[in-house]
Amino acid sequence: MAQKVTLVKIRRIPQENVNQELQWVGNSLGLFNLRDRDSSCFRVFITLVRTARRNDSLSSDEIAEKLHLSRGTVIHHLTRLMESGIVVREQKGYVLRESNLQKLITDIRRDMDEVFSELQNVAKDIDERLG
Repeated sequence: MAQKVTLVKIRRIPQENVNQELQWVGNSLGLFNLRDRDSSCFRVFITLVRTARRNDSLSSDEIAEKLHLSRGTVIHHLTRLMESGIVVREQKGYVLRESNLQKLITDIRRDMDEVFSELQNVAKDIDERLG
């Protein structure tokens, strides 16, 4: 499955509030957009981050009930988070790809390094062919 990660360079203003720091992380990963007026994607993301710390998974119904969102809204956001490679579906439900944010960012960075390495090799090959 192809992964789509959008990185956004956003000036970080250190916050004491963990939710604001999580918002910055999610915004930097391009997870949230202006259409997310009720912060539903952010709320799904936070729920999965907290659940990952307990090595547990949640079904879309459980997330919807917990956040007072429609199942359709939750599925929409879970799909986006899965497309970005941040969330995976397991037999029992949905989980973050890793058990904590630091491991998650390390994985994303490794994935991006692989993509850039391949891009660089293809660019070199094209340049050589073009003379």
